[in-house]
Amino acid sequence: MNKSDLITALSDKEKLTAKDGMSIINLIFNGFTDTLKKSGRIEIRGFGSFSVREYGPYLGKNPKSGERVKVGSKKLPYFKVGKELKDRLNLKS
Repeated sequence: MNKSDLITALSDKEKLTAKDGMSIINLIFNGFTDTLKKSGRIEIRGFGSFSVREYGPYLGKNPKSGERVKVGSKKLPYFKVGKELKDRLNLKS
């Protein structure tokens, strides 16, 4: 499922226009992004938690040329699945 599918599913289920569905999905995604930037953690009980992991600089390799290149430090989003979701995926009701 991609963002467009999510908008369509929400709009159909809640009888919203596609524009309203898109506004709601964008509001949620923007809220997630803003929260991760500020506090670095979002927890949705029964589903999982999103956090930000920081990685230091390292020496990488250009896959085309094989040349060694410096890769700067960066922050990346990380998702940890919750126990309830994990159990549901494995049919442990």
